[in-house]
Amino acid sequence: MLFRYFRQLDRPRLILWCYAIWYAVVFVRYFDPSPALWLTSVGLSGVIGCALLLSTRAAIGAGRLNGWGVFRLFLMPFCVSSFAALVKGRGFVLVFAPNVKENLLALALCGAFVALVVFLRWRRKERT
Repeated sequence: MLFRYFRQLDRPRLILWCYAIWYAVVFVRYFDPSPALWLTSVGLSGVIGCALLLSTRAAIGAGRLNGWGVFRLFLMPFCVSSFAALVKGRGFVLVFAPNVKENLLALALCGAFVALVVFLRWRRKERT
């Protein structure tokens, strides 16, 4: 079932998965157990997520949003705010770590994920 989901990813969702992979690399490398950091991120996620939900529903209608779409509207502000807090003062340029190896790791993991999706699509075509 998971492979079927990955195989059916469209380009925008594939890019979102790569964002999540990049975030995960930074999260693991620079994790900070400070409750204040995570509570602030949750608070911002709630406030901004509600604003995004209201804005999105006004633009496309309530019926067109599924549960995962609503979840992402709250998840993205959480990831952005916690990412910013985790990398503050650590020499990042935009989203890139000062250590080239970390950037290469994140890029390699994204590439491996894209390769998996391409392989799953190719395998599906071979079967039919």
